[in-house]
Amino acid sequence: MESVRQQKVARLLQKELGQLFQSSINHLCQGNMVSITVVRVTPDLSFARVYVSVFPAQEPAEVVDHINAHIHEVTHALYPRIRNQFRKMPEVRFYYDDSLDYAERIDEILKDNP
Repeated sequence: MESVRQQKVARLLQKELGQLFQSSINHLCQGNMVSITVVRVTPDLSFARVYVSVFPAQEPAEVVDHINAHIHEVTHALYPRIRNQFRKMPEVRFYYDDSLDYAERIDEILKDNP
């Protein structure tokens, strides 16, 4: 169970990263729309797992790998926006959120079975 502090940090990271992907670092998305779906922060606030959904990419994992390859650019753009709220910025890594694909597969299975 996440603490209140973890939830606040996660919400702040989700909001700021979402704004960054819409404006200053949207070139990392390779022409796709990237949405931050979930942010999970460790109890010591040192690491954040950021789950993203990518639309309309044929290979969303490649987009996420490209973002992770340029993680320095992302953190460099993120730090000035959140530096007053953190003593030490959490290490950020991006992961593909396949929950929408999973829900779509379940929906198709349920439609096929009468």
